[in-house]
Amino acid sequence: MKKIIAFGAINSKTSINKQFAAWAANQIDNIELQVLDLNDFEMPIYSMEREMEIGIPQLAKDFKQLINDSDSVVISFAEHNGSYSTAFKNIFDWISRLGKPIWSDKSMFLLATSPGPRGGMMVLENATRSFPYQGGKVSASSSLGSFGQNFRTNEGITSEDKLAHFNIEL
Repeated sequence: MKKIIAFGAINSKTSINKQFAAWAANQIDNIELQVLDLNDFEMPIYSMEREMEIGIPQLAKDFKQLINDSDSVVISFAEHNGSYSTAFKNIFDWISRLGKPIWSDKSMFLLATSPGPRGGMMVLENATRSFPYQGGKVSASSSLGSFGQNFRTNEGITSEDKLAHFNIEL
């Protein structure tokens, strides 16, 4: 049985991206799924000086271990001003200090969604382009715009057109 971790790359307690990542991962048969909440990995903002002063936080080591122990990773990105959320970027910066490859050569399904029509396409393109250089084997990516109109908690993607373009591969 494949072990998959999934998370929304944001610390919002009501994250549509966490919801989307969990739903997407649940579309795969015969898996053991662990959905992470970035609030459980809140750490000081990364800086080289802080790393020299306090070392690498245990929470960064724990997050990296979850990646190492998984077979695949599903991430749905929130887009903040065209880029990663601060919460995700901080975790990413800390785990990058634990050695390469950052994503431990895991297969990854990358997603993004937003209330707006573009669905976080800029941040998704950035991650899809850069993660292979950081040890992520990006097998597929998908963006869902206008989340409120195209997704229901109990149903998933409700637009047949958008569902037809959704293809999870891990």
